[in-house]
Amino acid sequence: AIYFPPFKLARRMKEVQDKSSVEYQRLTWDALRKSINGLVNKVNAANVKNIIPELFSENLIRGSGLFCRSCMKSQMAFPGFTDVFAALVAVVNTKFPEVGELLLRRVVLQLKRAYKRNDKPQLLAAVKFIAHLVNQLVAHEIIALELLTVLLENPTDSSVEVAVAFVTECGSLLQDLSPKGLHGIFERFRGILHEGEIDKRVQFLIEGLFAIRKAKFQGYPAIRPGLDLVEQEDQITHEISLQEEIDPEIALDIFKLDPNFLENEKRYEELKKTILGEESEDEEGSDAASDVDDEDEDDDAEEDEEQMKIRDETETNLVNLRRTIYLTIMSSADFEEAGHKLLKIKLEPGQEMELNIMLLECCSQERTYLRYYGLLGQQFCMINKVYQENFDKCFVQQYSMIHRLETNKLRNVAKFFAHLLGTDALPWHVLAYIRLTEEDTTSSSRIFIKILFQELSEHLGIRLLNERLNDPTMQDSFESIFPRDNPKNTRFSINFFTSIGLGGITENLREYLKNMPRLIMQQEQAASESESEEESDSSGSLVTGSASSELDTLSSDESERNDRHKKRRRD
Repeated sequence: AIYFPPFKLARRMKEVQDKSSVEYQRLTWDALRKSINGLVNKVNAANVKNIIPELFSENLIRGSGLFCRSCMKSQMAFPGFTDVFAALVAVVNTKFPEVGELLLRRVVLQLKRAYKRNDKPQLLAAVKFIAHLVNQLVAHEIIALELLTVLLENPTDSSVEVAVAFVTECGSLLQDLSPKGLHGIFERFRGILHEGEIDKRVQFLIEGLFAIRKAKFQGYPAIRPGLDLVEQEDQITHEISLQEEIDPEIALDIFKLDPNFLENEKRYEELKKTILGEESEDEEGSDAASDVDDEDEDDDAEEDEEQMKIRDETETNLVNLRRTIYLTIMSSADFEEAGHKLLKIKLEPGQEMELNIMLLECCSQERTYLRYYGLLGQQFCMINKVYQENFDKCFVQQYSMIHRLETNKLRNVAKFFAHLLGTDALPWHVLAYIRLTEEDTTSSSRIFIKILFQELSEHLGIRLLNERLNDPTMQDSFESIFPRDNPKNTRFSINFFTSIGLGGITENLREYLKNMPRLIMQQEQAASESESEEESDSSGSLVTGSASSELDTLSSDESERNDRHKKRRRD
Protein backbone atom coordinates (compact mmCIF):
# COMPACT_ATOMS: atom_id res chain seq x y z
CA ALA A 1 0.00 0.00 0.00
CA ILE A 2 1.24 3.46 -0.92
CA TYR A 3 1.42 6.01 1.88
CA PHE A 4 -0.46 9.27 1.38
CA PRO A 5 -0.20 12.17 3.84
CA PRO A 6 -3.59 13.00 5.40
CA PHE A 7 -4.07 16.23 3.43
CA LYS A 8 -3.34 14.48 0.12
CA LEU A 9 -5.69 11.64 1.03
CA ALA A 10 -8.50 14.11 1.82
CA ARG A 11 -7.84 15.97 -1.44
CA ARG A 12 -7.96 12.77 -3.49
CA MET A 13 -11.23 11.77 -1.83
CA LYS A 14 -12.75 15.12 -2.82
CA GLU A 15 -11.52 14.76 -6.40
CA VAL A 16 -13.25 11.39 -6.86
CA GLN A 17 -16.68 11.96 -8.39
CA ASP A 18 -18.15 8.47 -8.10
CA LYS A 19 -18.52 7.82 -4.36
CA SER A 20 -19.31 4.15 -4.91
CA SER A 21 -16.23 3.44 -7.04
CA VAL A 22 -13.46 1.06 -6.01
CA GLU A 23 -10.94 3.89 -5.78
CA TYR A 24 -13.09 5.92 -3.38
CA GLN A 25 -13.90 2.89 -1.25
CA ARG A 26 -10.20 2.02 -0.99
CA LEU A 27 -9.36 5.59 0.02
CA THR A 28 -12.03 5.57 2.72
CA TRP A 29 -10.79 2.15 3.90
CA ASP A 30 -7.23 3.50 4.29
CA ALA A 31 -8.55 6.57 6.11
CA LEU A 32 -10.64 4.35 8.42
CA ARG A 33 -7.65 2.11 9.22
CA LYS A 34 -5.38 5.06 10.05
CA SER A 35 -8.02 6.75 12.17
CA ILE A 36 -8.78 3.62 14.23
CA ASN A 37 -5.07 2.88 14.74
CA GLY A 38 -4.44 6.46 15.82
CA LEU A 39 -7.29 6.47 18.34
CA VAL A 40 -6.39 3.09 19.83
CA ASN A 41 -2.71 3.98 20.10
CA LYS A 42 -3.29 7.19 22.02
CA VAL A 43 -5.91 5.90 24.47
CA ASN A 44 -5.06 5.89 28.19
CA ALA A 45 -6.91 5.95 31.51
CA ALA A 46 -7.11 9.75 31.50
CA ASN A 47 -8.51 10.26 27.99
CA VAL A 48 -10.51 7.07 27.39
CA LYS A 49 -13.82 8.91 27.91
CA ASN A 50 -12.84 11.40 25.20
CA ILE A 51 -11.58 8.74 22.78
CA ILE A 52 -14.82 6.71 22.87
CA PRO A 53 -17.02 9.31 21.06
CA GLU A 54 -14.32 9.76 18.41
CA LEU A 55 -14.14 6.00 17.97
CA PHE A 56 -17.90 5.70 17.50
CA SER A 57 -17.65 8.42 14.84
CA GLU A 58 -15.75 5.91 12.71
CA ASN A 59 -17.59 3.07 10.98
CA LEU A 60 -16.85 0.27 13.46
CA ILE A 61 -19.12 -2.18 11.62
CA ARG A 62 -17.07 -1.89 8.47
CA GLY A 63 -13.80 -1.66 10.43
CA SER A 64 -14.55 -4.33 13.05
CA GLY A 65 -11.55 -6.43 11.96
CA LEU A 66 -9.30 -3.34 11.92
CA PHE A 67 -10.40 -2.38 15.42
CA CYS A 68 -9.75 -5.88 16.84
CA ARG A 69 -6.34 -6.14 15.19
CA SER A 70 -5.32 -2.66 16.38
CA CYS A 71 -6.38 -3.42 19.99
CA MET A 72 -4.48 -6.72 20.06
CA LYS A 73 -1.31 -5.22 18.59
CA SER A 74 -1.35 -2.28 20.99
CA GLN A 75 -2.02 -4.54 23.98
CA MET A 76 0.85 -6.83 22.96
CA ALA A 77 3.19 -3.86 22.70
CA PHE A 78 2.01 -2.20 25.95
CA PRO A 79 0.72 -4.86 28.41
CA GLY A 80 0.58 -2.24 31.17
CA PHE A 81 -2.40 -0.62 29.39
CA THR A 82 -4.35 -3.87 29.11
CA ASP A 83 -7.08 -2.73 31.50
CA VAL A 84 -7.53 0.46 29.42
CA PHE A 85 -7.95 -1.51 26.18
CA ALA A 86 -10.38 -3.87 27.95
CA ALA A 87 -12.44 -0.89 29.15
CA LEU A 88 -12.52 0.48 25.58
CA VAL A 89 -13.66 -2.90 24.22
CA ALA A 90 -16.30 -3.13 26.98
CA VAL A 91 -17.90 0.15 25.85
CA VAL A 92 -17.82 -0.85 22.17
CA ASN A 93 -19.29 -4.25 23.11
CA THR A 94 -22.44 -2.63 24.56
CA LYS A 95 -23.26 -1.08 21.15
CA PHE A 96 -21.67 -3.64 18.82
CA PRO A 97 -21.64 -7.07 20.55
CA GLU A 98 -20.37 -8.78 17.38
CA VAL A 99 -17.18 -6.66 17.58
CA GLY A 100 -16.60 -7.65 21.22
CA GLU A 101 -17.18 -11.31 20.44
CA LEU A 102 -14.83 -11.16 17.44
CA LEU A 103 -12.05 -9.68 19.59
CA LEU A 104 -12.60 -12.30 22.32
CA ARG A 105 -12.44 -15.13 19.79
CA ARG A 106 -9.21 -13.78 18.33
CA VAL A 107 -7.57 -13.34 21.75
CA VAL A 108 -8.51 -16.93 22.73
CA LEU A 109 -7.10 -18.19 19.42
CA GLN A 110 -3.89 -16.23 20.06
CA LEU A 111 -3.69 -17.80 23.52
CA LYS A 112 -4.10 -21.34 22.18
CA ARG A 113 -1.43 -20.81 19.54
CA ALA A 114 1.02 -19.31 22.06
CA TYR A 115 0.38 -22.23 24.45
CA LYS A 116 1.11 -24.81 21.75
CA ARG A 117 4.28 -22.97 20.63
CA ASN A 118 5.39 -22.40 24.24
CA ASP A 119 5.68 -18.68 23.45
CA LYS A 120 5.68 -17.29 26.99
CA PRO A 121 5.61 -13.49 26.27
CA GLN A 122 2.68 -13.81 23.88
CA LEU A 123 0.92 -16.21 26.25
CA LEU A 124 1.29 -13.80 29.17
CA ALA A 125 -0.10 -10.93 27.05
CA ALA A 126 -3.11 -12.99 25.88
CA VAL A 127 -3.83 -14.25 29.40
CA LYS A 128 -3.73 -10.71 30.78
CA PHE A 129 -6.13 -9.48 28.07
CA ILE A 130 -8.60 -12.31 28.81
CA ALA A 131 -8.35 -11.60 32.55
CA HIS A 132 -9.37 -7.97 32.05
CA LEU A 133 -12.10 -8.89 29.58
CA VAL A 134 -13.47 -11.17 32.31
CA ASN A 135 -13.19 -8.28 34.79
CA GLN A 136 -15.21 -6.09 32.39
CA LEU A 137 -17.77 -8.92 31.98
CA VAL A 138 -17.15 -9.07 28.22
CA ALA A 139 -16.07 -12.70 28.71
CA HIS A 140 -17.84 -15.17 31.02
CA GLU A 141 -15.95 -16.30 34.14
CA ILE A 142 -16.23 -19.93 32.98
CA ILE A 143 -13.41 -19.31 30.46
CA ALA A 144 -11.18 -18.12 33.32
CA LEU A 145 -11.72 -21.32 35.32
CA GLU A 146 -11.29 -23.45 32.18
CA LEU A 147 -8.02 -21.68 31.34
CA LEU A 148 -6.64 -22.17 34.87
CA THR A 149 -7.59 -25.85 34.79
CA VAL A 150 -5.64 -26.33 31.54
CA LEU A 151 -2.58 -24.45 32.84
CA LEU A 152 -2.43 -26.39 36.13
CA GLU A 153 -3.34 -29.83 34.77
CA ASN A 154 0.29 -30.67 33.91
CA PRO A 155 2.17 -27.97 35.81
CA THR A 156 5.50 -26.62 34.56
CA ASP A 157 7.40 -23.58 35.78
CA SER A 158 6.07 -21.46 32.91
CA SER A 159 2.44 -22.64 33.07
CA VAL A 160 2.25 -22.12 36.84
CA GLU A 161 3.80 -18.66 36.50
CA VAL A 162 1.20 -17.73 33.85
CA ALA A 163 -1.60 -19.10 36.06
CA VAL A 164 -0.36 -17.02 39.03
CA ALA A 165 -0.32 -13.90 36.84
CA PHE A 166 -3.86 -14.65 35.62
CA VAL A 167 -5.31 -15.16 39.12
CA THR A 168 -3.58 -12.00 40.32
CA GLU A 169 -5.35 -9.99 37.60
CA CYS A 170 -8.88 -11.40 37.88
CA GLY A 171 -8.93 -13.16 41.28
CA SER A 172 -10.87 -10.32 42.89
CA LEU A 173 -13.80 -10.82 40.47
CA LEU A 174 -13.67 -14.63 40.62
CA GLN A 175 -13.86 -14.45 44.40
CA ASP A 176 -17.21 -12.66 44.07
CA LEU A 177 -18.68 -14.54 41.09
CA SER A 178 -17.32 -18.05 41.60
CA PRO A 179 -15.83 -18.52 45.09
CA LYS A 180 -16.03 -22.33 44.95
CA GLY A 181 -14.27 -22.44 41.60
CA LEU A 182 -11.51 -20.16 42.89
CA HIS A 183 -11.17 -22.28 46.02
CA GLY A 184 -10.63 -25.36 43.81
CA ILE A 185 -7.91 -23.52 41.88
CA PHE A 186 -6.11 -22.54 45.09
CA GLU A 187 -6.29 -26.12 46.33
CA ARG A 188 -4.55 -27.16 43.12
CA PHE A 189 -1.89 -24.48 43.78
CA ARG A 190 -1.45 -25.90 47.29
CA GLY A 191 -1.02 -29.40 45.87
CA ILE A 192 1.67 -28.15 43.46
CA LEU A 193 3.51 -26.56 46.40
CA HIS A 194 3.41 -29.82 48.38
CA GLU A 195 4.68 -31.82 45.40
CA GLY A 196 7.73 -29.53 45.32
CA GLU A 197 8.65 -30.37 41.72
CA ILE A 198 8.67 -26.78 40.45
CA ASP A 199 11.41 -24.17 40.77
CA LYS A 200 11.93 -22.29 44.05
CA ARG A 201 11.19 -18.98 42.34
CA VAL A 202 7.78 -20.22 41.16
CA GLN A 203 7.05 -21.60 44.64
CA PHE A 204 7.64 -18.10 46.02
CA LEU A 205 5.22 -16.73 43.41
CA ILE A 206 2.52 -19.15 44.62
CA GLU A 207 3.18 -18.20 48.24
CA GLY A 208 2.87 -14.54 47.25
CA LEU A 209 -0.45 -15.30 45.57
CA PHE A 210 -1.76 -16.94 48.77
CA ALA A 211 -0.75 -13.79 50.65
CA ILE A 212 -2.67 -11.64 48.14
CA ARG A 213 -5.72 -13.88 48.55
CA LYS A 214 -5.44 -13.64 52.32
CA ALA A 215 -5.50 -9.84 51.98
CA LYS A 216 -8.65 -10.20 49.84
CA PHE A 217 -6.82 -9.00 46.71
CA GLN A 218 -6.21 -5.54 48.12
CA GLY A 219 -4.16 -3.59 45.62
CA TYR A 220 -5.42 -5.76 42.76
CA PRO A 221 -8.98 -4.53 42.04
CA ALA A 222 -10.97 -6.06 39.18
CA ILE A 223 -11.51 -2.60 37.63
CA ARG A 224 -9.51 0.36 38.82
CA PRO A 225 -11.25 3.73 39.37
CA GLY A 226 -11.79 5.65 36.15
CA LEU A 227 -12.23 2.56 33.97
CA ASP A 228 -15.63 1.41 35.27
CA LEU A 229 -17.43 2.87 32.25
CA VAL A 230 -20.28 0.38 31.74
CA GLU A 231 -23.18 -0.46 34.02
CA GLN A 232 -23.28 -4.17 34.87
CA GLU A 233 -26.81 -4.65 33.49
CA ASP A 234 -25.88 -2.96 30.18
CA GLN A 235 -22.96 -5.28 29.49
CA ILE A 236 -23.28 -8.20 27.08
CA THR A 237 -21.26 -11.22 28.22
CA HIS A 238 -19.99 -13.78 25.69
CA GLU A 239 -19.50 -17.45 26.52
CA ILE A 240 -16.72 -19.16 24.61
CA SER A 241 -14.82 -22.38 25.28
CA LEU A 242 -11.18 -23.24 24.73
CA GLN A 243 -12.24 -26.58 23.25
CA GLU A 244 -14.40 -25.28 20.38
CA GLU A 245 -13.14 -24.44 16.91
CA ILE A 246 -12.66 -20.70 16.45
CA ASP A 247 -12.99 -18.74 13.21
CA PRO A 248 -10.95 -15.51 13.49
CA GLU A 249 -12.61 -14.05 10.34
CA ILE A 250 -9.36 -12.68 8.97
CA ALA A 251 -11.21 -11.51 5.83
CA LEU A 252 -12.57 -8.59 7.86
CA ASP A 253 -9.04 -7.12 8.01
CA ILE A 254 -8.76 -6.93 4.21
CA PHE A 255 -10.36 -4.40 1.88
CA LYS A 256 -13.28 -5.72 -0.18
CA LEU A 257 -15.54 -3.93 -2.63
CA ASP A 258 -18.98 -3.26 -1.12
CA PRO A 259 -21.76 -3.01 -3.79
CA ASN A 260 -24.04 -1.30 -1.20
CA PHE A 261 -21.34 1.02 0.11
CA LEU A 262 -23.37 4.27 0.09
CA GLU A 263 -26.41 2.65 1.73
CA ASN A 264 -24.30 1.10 4.47
CA GLU A 265 -22.55 4.41 5.14
CA LYS A 266 -25.92 6.17 5.51
CA ARG A 267 -27.17 3.50 7.90
CA TYR A 268 -24.09 3.90 10.07
CA GLU A 269 -24.52 7.68 10.08
CA GLU A 270 -28.03 7.23 11.47
CA LEU A 271 -26.79 4.67 13.98
CA LYS A 272 -24.01 7.02 15.03
CA LYS A 273 -26.52 9.77 15.77
CA THR A 274 -28.52 7.47 18.01
CA ILE A 275 -25.34 6.39 19.86
CA LEU A 276 -23.73 9.79 20.24
CA GLY A 277 -26.93 11.85 20.43
CA GLU A 278 -26.27 15.57 20.31
CA GLU A 279 -22.50 15.19 20.35
CA SER A 280 -22.33 14.54 16.60
CA GLU A 281 -24.38 17.69 15.91
CA ASP A 282 -22.24 19.94 18.10
CA GLU A 283 -18.83 19.18 16.62
CA GLU A 284 -17.91 22.81 16.25
CA GLY A 285 -18.77 23.51 19.88
CA SER A 286 -16.77 20.50 20.96
CA ASP A 287 -13.74 21.76 19.02
CA ALA A 288 -13.92 25.08 20.83
CA ALA A 289 -14.40 23.31 24.14
CA SER A 290 -11.40 21.08 23.41
CA ASP A 291 -9.23 24.19 22.98
CA VAL A 292 -10.37 25.43 26.38
CA ASP A 293 -9.72 21.97 27.83
CA ASP A 294 -6.20 22.05 26.39
CA GLU A 295 -5.54 25.34 28.14
CA ASP A 296 -6.99 23.96 31.36
CA GLU A 297 -4.77 20.88 31.02
CA ASP A 298 -1.71 23.12 30.60
CA ASP A 299 -2.68 25.02 33.75
CA ASP A 300 -3.21 21.74 35.60
CA ALA A 301 0.18 20.52 34.41
CA GLU A 302 1.84 23.67 35.77
CA GLU A 303 0.02 23.22 39.08
CA ASP A 304 1.12 19.57 39.20
CA GLU A 305 4.73 20.65 38.66
CA GLU A 306 4.43 23.14 41.52
CA GLN A 307 3.00 20.39 43.73
CA MET A 308 5.83 18.08 42.75
CA LYS A 309 8.30 20.56 44.24
CA ILE A 310 6.75 20.21 47.71
CA ARG A 311 8.96 18.15 50.01
CA ASP A 312 7.51 15.83 52.59
CA GLU A 313 9.34 16.61 55.83
CA THR A 314 7.20 14.26 57.91
CA GLU A 315 9.13 11.20 56.61
CA THR A 316 5.86 9.39 56.02
CA ASN A 317 7.37 7.26 53.25
CA LEU A 318 10.28 6.29 55.49
CA VAL A 319 7.95 5.27 58.31
CA ASN A 320 5.85 3.20 55.89
CA LEU A 321 9.00 1.54 54.52
CA ARG A 322 10.15 0.60 58.02
CA ARG A 323 6.69 -0.75 58.83
CA THR A 324 6.72 -2.87 55.67
CA ILE A 325 10.18 -4.26 56.47
CA TYR A 326 9.19 -5.02 60.08
CA LEU A 327 5.98 -6.80 59.11
CA THR A 328 7.79 -8.80 56.42
CA ILE A 329 10.49 -9.95 58.85
CA MET A 330 8.04 -10.87 61.61
CA SER A 331 5.51 -12.66 59.37
CA SER A 332 7.94 -14.89 57.44
CA ALA A 333 8.24 -18.57 58.26
CA ASP A 334 12.00 -18.83 57.66
CA PHE A 335 14.93 -16.64 56.63
CA GLU A 336 14.75 -17.69 52.94
CA GLU A 337 11.13 -16.56 52.64
CA ALA A 338 11.92 -13.31 54.47
CA GLY A 339 14.91 -12.63 52.21
CA HIS A 340 12.84 -13.28 49.07
CA LYS A 341 10.07 -10.92 50.23
CA LEU A 342 12.46 -8.20 51.39
CA LEU A 343 14.29 -8.21 48.05
CA LYS A 344 10.96 -7.54 46.33
CA ILE A 345 10.56 -4.26 48.24
CA LYS A 346 11.52 -1.39 45.94
CA LEU A 347 14.21 0.60 47.74
CA GLU A 348 15.41 3.95 46.49
CA PRO A 349 19.20 4.47 46.36
CA GLY A 350 20.45 5.04 49.90
CA GLN A 351 17.51 3.32 51.61
CA GLU A 352 19.35 -0.01 51.95
CA MET A 353 20.57 1.14 55.38
CA GLU A 354 16.97 1.12 56.64
CA LEU A 355 16.78 -2.63 56.03
CA ASN A 356 20.00 -3.21 58.04
CA ILE A 357 18.78 -1.03 60.91
CA MET A 358 15.35 -2.70 61.06
CA LEU A 359 16.88 -6.19 60.96
CA LEU A 360 19.21 -5.33 63.86
CA GLU A 361 16.36 -3.66 65.75
CA CYS A 362 14.07 -6.69 65.36
CA CYS A 363 16.90 -8.97 66.54
CA SER A 364 17.57 -6.87 69.65
CA GLN A 365 13.89 -6.82 70.63
CA GLU A 366 13.66 -10.62 70.96
CA ARG A 367 13.72 -12.18 74.43
CA THR A 368 16.48 -14.57 73.37
CA TYR A 369 18.72 -14.51 70.32
CA LEU A 370 17.21 -16.27 67.28
CA ARG A 371 19.56 -17.71 64.65
CA TYR A 372 16.93 -16.66 62.08
CA TYR A 373 18.24 -13.06 62.17
CA GLY A 374 21.87 -14.08 61.79
CA LEU A 375 21.06 -16.22 58.75
CA LEU A 376 18.99 -13.42 57.23
CA GLY A 377 21.78 -10.89 57.77
CA GLN A 378 24.30 -13.35 56.32
CA GLN A 379 22.11 -13.83 53.24
CA PHE A 380 21.96 -10.09 52.54
CA CYS A 381 25.73 -9.67 53.04
CA MET A 382 26.35 -12.42 50.49
CA ILE A 383 23.83 -11.00 47.98
CA ASN A 384 25.00 -7.39 47.89
CA LYS A 385 28.18 -5.75 49.17
CA VAL A 386 26.17 -2.62 50.04
CA TYR A 387 24.48 -4.48 52.91
CA GLN A 388 27.88 -5.73 54.12
CA GLU A 389 29.22 -2.17 54.24
CA ASN A 390 26.06 -1.03 56.03
CA PHE A 391 26.47 -3.73 58.71
CA ASP A 392 30.05 -2.50 59.13
CA LYS A 393 28.66 0.98 59.90
CA CYS A 394 26.02 -0.54 62.18
CA PHE A 395 28.75 -2.33 64.16
CA VAL A 396 30.57 0.97 64.79
CA GLN A 397 27.32 2.73 65.70
CA GLN A 398 26.14 -0.03 68.06
CA TYR A 399 29.53 -0.30 69.82
CA SER A 400 29.73 3.47 70.33
CA MET A 401 26.28 3.47 71.97
CA ILE A 402 26.54 0.08 73.69
CA HIS A 403 26.19 1.65 77.15
CA ARG A 404 22.61 2.64 76.26
CA LEU A 405 21.45 -0.92 75.60
CA GLU A 406 19.86 -3.20 78.15
CA THR A 407 21.71 -6.44 78.91
CA ASN A 408 19.27 -8.55 76.88
CA LYS A 409 19.50 -6.31 73.81
CA LEU A 410 23.27 -6.15 74.20
CA ARG A 411 23.50 -9.95 74.23
CA ASN A 412 21.34 -10.32 71.10
CA VAL A 413 23.33 -7.70 69.17
CA ALA A 414 26.65 -9.30 70.17
CA LYS A 415 25.49 -12.76 69.08
CA PHE A 416 24.16 -11.35 65.80
CA PHE A 417 27.51 -9.80 64.88
CA ALA A 418 29.34 -12.93 66.10
CA HIS A 419 27.29 -14.95 63.61
CA LEU A 420 28.20 -12.58 60.76
CA LEU A 421 31.89 -12.71 61.69
CA GLY A 422 31.89 -16.48 62.21
CA THR A 423 30.43 -17.06 58.73
CA ASP A 424 32.73 -14.44 57.09
CA ALA A 425 29.66 -12.45 56.04
CA LEU A 426 31.26 -9.46 57.79
CA PRO A 427 35.00 -8.72 57.37
CA TRP A 428 37.08 -9.08 60.54
CA HIS A 429 38.63 -5.65 60.23
CA VAL A 430 35.56 -4.30 62.09
CA LEU A 431 37.24 -5.52 65.31
CA ALA A 432 39.70 -2.63 64.87
CA TYR A 433 36.97 -0.35 66.26
CA ILE A 434 37.26 -2.10 69.65
CA ARG A 435 40.06 -0.83 71.93
CA LEU A 436 40.46 -3.20 74.86
CA THR A 437 42.01 -1.16 77.69
CA GLU A 438 40.79 -0.29 81.16
CA GLU A 439 40.31 3.36 80.22
CA ASP A 440 38.58 2.79 76.86
CA THR A 441 36.01 0.20 77.96
CA THR A 442 32.96 0.32 80.19
CA SER A 443 31.12 -2.50 81.92
CA SER A 444 28.65 -2.67 78.99
CA SER A 445 31.34 -2.76 76.31
CA ARG A 446 33.26 -5.47 78.22
CA ILE A 447 30.08 -7.60 78.36
CA PHE A 448 29.64 -7.04 74.62
CA ILE A 449 33.24 -8.11 73.87
CA LYS A 450 32.89 -11.11 76.20
CA ILE A 451 29.73 -12.42 74.47
CA LEU A 452 31.15 -11.65 71.02
CA PHE A 453 34.31 -13.69 71.52
CA GLN A 454 32.60 -16.50 73.43
CA GLU A 455 30.15 -16.91 70.54
CA LEU A 456 33.02 -16.85 68.03
CA SER A 457 34.80 -19.59 69.97
CA GLU A 458 31.59 -21.68 69.87
CA HIS A 459 31.18 -21.10 66.14
CA LEU A 460 34.79 -21.70 65.10
CA GLY A 461 36.41 -23.53 68.01
CA ILE A 462 39.31 -22.14 70.06
CA ARG A 463 41.99 -23.48 67.67
CA LEU A 464 40.51 -21.95 64.51
CA LEU A 465 39.73 -18.71 66.34
CA ASN A 466 43.35 -18.51 67.49
CA GLU A 467 44.54 -19.04 63.90
CA ARG A 468 42.28 -16.26 62.63
CA LEU A 469 43.47 -13.84 65.32
CA ASN A 470 47.14 -14.65 64.56
CA ASP A 471 46.75 -14.09 60.83
CA PRO A 472 49.77 -11.90 59.87
CA THR A 473 47.75 -9.94 57.31
CA MET A 474 45.16 -8.90 59.93
CA GLN A 475 47.46 -7.88 62.81
CA ASP A 476 46.78 -4.17 62.25
CA SER A 477 43.05 -4.79 62.85
CA PHE A 478 43.64 -6.83 66.03
CA GLU A 479 46.26 -4.49 67.51
CA SER A 480 43.64 -2.59 69.52
CA ILE A 481 42.24 -5.80 71.06
CA PHE A 482 45.71 -7.17 71.93
CA PRO A 483 47.56 -3.92 72.75
CA ARG A 484 51.35 -3.96 72.93
CA ASP A 485 51.97 -0.28 73.49
CA ASN A 486 52.01 -0.45 77.28
CA PRO A 487 52.57 -3.38 79.69
CA LYS A 488 49.56 -2.26 81.74
CA ASN A 489 47.24 -2.51 78.72
CA THR A 490 48.81 -5.80 77.69
CA ARG A 491 48.22 -7.31 81.14
CA PHE A 492 44.63 -6.02 81.13
CA SER A 493 43.91 -7.74 77.80
CA ILE A 494 45.49 -11.02 79.00
CA ASN A 495 43.58 -10.94 82.28
CA PHE A 496 40.28 -10.11 80.51
CA PHE A 497 40.41 -13.03 78.07
CA THR A 498 41.64 -15.38 80.80
CA SER A 499 38.72 -14.42 83.05
CA ILE A 500 36.15 -15.24 80.33
CA GLY A 501 37.73 -18.64 79.64
CA LEU A 502 39.59 -17.71 76.45
CA GLY A 503 43.13 -17.50 77.80
CA GLY A 504 44.29 -19.71 74.93
CA ILE A 505 44.07 -16.88 72.42
CA THR A 506 46.52 -14.74 74.44
CA GLU A 507 49.55 -17.07 74.20
CA ASN A 508 51.39 -14.78 71.79
CA LEU A 509 50.58 -11.78 73.97
CA ARG A 510 51.94 -13.57 77.06
CA GLU A 511 55.11 -14.42 75.17
CA TYR A 512 55.45 -10.80 74.14
CA LEU A 513 54.99 -9.59 77.74
CA LYS A 514 57.59 -12.11 78.93
CA ASN A 515 60.17 -10.91 76.40
CA MET A 516 59.34 -7.22 76.81
CA PRO A 517 62.33 -6.42 79.18
CA ARG A 518 64.76 -8.11 76.77
CA LEU A 519 63.41 -6.07 73.90
CA ILE A 520 63.74 -2.89 75.92
CA MET A 521 67.36 -3.78 76.74
CA GLN A 522 68.18 -4.33 73.09
CA GLN A 523 66.86 -0.84 72.36
CA GLU A 524 68.93 0.60 75.23
CA GLN A 525 72.20 -0.90 73.95
CA ALA A 526 71.75 0.96 70.69
CA ALA A 527 71.51 4.30 72.60
CA SER A 528 74.32 6.11 74.40
CA GLU A 529 75.60 4.88 77.79
CA SER A 530 74.27 7.76 79.84
CA GLU A 531 70.88 7.57 78.23
CA SER A 532 70.92 3.81 78.53
CA GLU A 533 71.41 4.04 82.33
CA GLU A 534 68.46 6.42 82.70
CA GLU A 535 66.26 4.33 80.43
CA SER A 536 67.31 1.12 82.20
CA ASP A 537 66.17 2.63 85.50
CA SER A 538 62.84 3.62 84.02
CA SER A 539 62.47 0.26 82.30
CA GLY A 540 63.28 -1.43 85.63
CA SER A 541 60.43 0.45 87.21
CA LEU A 542 58.10 -0.57 84.34
CA VAL A 543 58.70 -4.26 84.74
CA THR A 544 58.08 -4.39 88.51
CA GLY A 545 56.01 -7.42 89.29
CA SER A 546 57.20 -9.47 86.26
CA ALA A 547 58.65 -12.96 86.39
CA SER A 548 61.85 -13.76 88.42
CA SER A 549 63.59 -14.95 85.27
CA GLU A 550 63.28 -11.47 83.80
CA LEU A 551 64.97 -9.92 86.92
CA ASP A 552 67.83 -12.46 86.68
CA THR A 553 68.59 -11.42 83.12
CA LEU A 554 68.62 -7.73 84.17
CA SER A 555 71.07 -8.39 87.08
CA SER A 556 73.42 -10.40 84.85
CA ASP A 557 73.50 -7.57 82.34
CA GLU A 558 74.37 -5.07 85.17
CA SER A 559 77.27 -7.23 86.39
CA GLU A 560 78.71 -7.41 82.88
CA ARG A 561 78.69 -3.64 82.68
CA ASN A 562 80.54 -3.25 86.00
CA ASP A 563 83.30 -5.65 84.80
CA ARG A 564 83.76 -3.57 81.67
CA HIS A 565 84.15 -0.35 83.72
CA LYS A 566 86.81 -1.98 85.93
CA LYS A 567 88.87 -3.12 82.92
CA ARG A 568 88.81 0.40 81.50
CA ARG A 569 90.16 1.88 84.79
CA ARG A 570 93.04 -0.62 84.94
CA ASP A 571 94.01 0.27 81.38
